[in-house]
Amino acid sequence: MNIHRYFVYIVANKVNTVFYIGVTSNLEQRIWEHKQKIYEGFTAKYDCSKLVYYEEYQWIDDAIAREKQLKAGSRKKKIDLILTENPSWSDLSSEWYN
Repeated sequence: MNIHRYFVYIVANKVNTVFYIGVTSNLEQRIWEHKQKIYEGFTAKYDCSKLVYYEEYQWIDDAIAREKQLKAGSRKKKIDLILTENPSWSDLSSEWYN
């Protein structure tokens, strides 16, 4: 039986004023794409490439449901969630690229 891994993640810009919430099956690759601005769009425009939060799921439906829940939440709820797990707003992907 295959073990699936899906991630819901939040990336922020350098000064933590703009957030993007997404879902992926390959978190390291997806964050690299954000950092390299591979795709034109919101994250490239606002320079959102700092991974500040993520959650892992086995099933894509659960990950998508959580993504929608986070996107529907208030800015304060997003900030509180990030602060709970990452109070220093560190780039959680920094160990992958150093």
